Amino acid sequence: MKIAAAAYPIDWFEDFGQYRAKITRWVEDAQGADLLVFPEYGAMELASLGGRAVAGDLEASLHEVARHRDRVAALHEDLARRHGCHILGASGPVFEGARPVNRAVLFGPDGRIGHQDKQIMTRFEREEWDVAGAPGLRVFDTALGRIGILICYDSEFPLLGRLLAEAEVELILVPSCTDTVAGFSRVRIGAMARALESQCVVVHAPTVGDCDWMPALDENRGRAAIYGPPDGFWPETGIIAEGGMDRPGWVVAEIDLSRVEQSRRDGAVLPFAHWPESRAPKLI
Repeated sequence: MKIAAAAYPIDWFEDFGQYRAKITRWVEDAQGADLLVFPEYGAMELASLGGRAVAGDLEASLHEVARHRDRVAALHEDLARRHGCHILGASGPVFEGARPVNRAVLFGPDGRIGHQDKQIMTRFEREEWDVAGAPGLRVFDTALGRIGILICYDSEFPLLGRLLAEAEVELILVPSCTDTVAGFSRVRIGAMARALESQCVVVHAPTVGDCDWMPALDENRGRAAIYGPPDGFWPETGIIAEGGMDRPGWVVAEIDLSRVEQSRRDGAVLPFAHWPESRAPKLI
């Protein structure tokens, strides 16, 4: 399959038609990829539709973005159907209780497949934005393979990745939004570690660039990349493909997911198989 990971800039829109045109152009520019991965909180650019006062207010921006949820879903469903591809849409706030969750939705050629909510909130999400975690990981069986999603900070927690690996996930998608190189590096290291220990493919798609009109996403650092386990069946660095730092655009790679099973069976090392030996370590 061909996978495309987005390094995605945040833009201002005067109307929903401009957003539709942007997403349509991005999908058309993905080189015929079978799976397109957009970043965490990329949907927050829709806060611009409420005007500068709304976009500049942490609480109001969440509600503005959430109210466009159905139109965003319809757009992605149409694009996935027309292009015969799978799309992980940029995540955004969804209100199903008192506080919003951070939700990414996966679409396929036959419509919406399902969604994944972020599990563990960062300090900013907890202490300033009041976005809520929604514990519970999902596994998506698709024509491309078995897919799991770890949104940004979630990728830094090994047990979340292990739960997906034990559910026989072959492909982990990591949409992210980080405002410093340190934040990006933490997610990058986490994503690469999940590829290493689970012997699977991990796709990292970040937001990039500055946004002077929305404090929640005012700075965005990162590079899109696709990782595998450096165990003999993949590049020695574990980096299958990566883009330039803070450079908008797609990073695309051809992937043979049968190599995941080969890695787990015949890799130079077998961390996926040997994981149980690490579960009850003892200090002596």
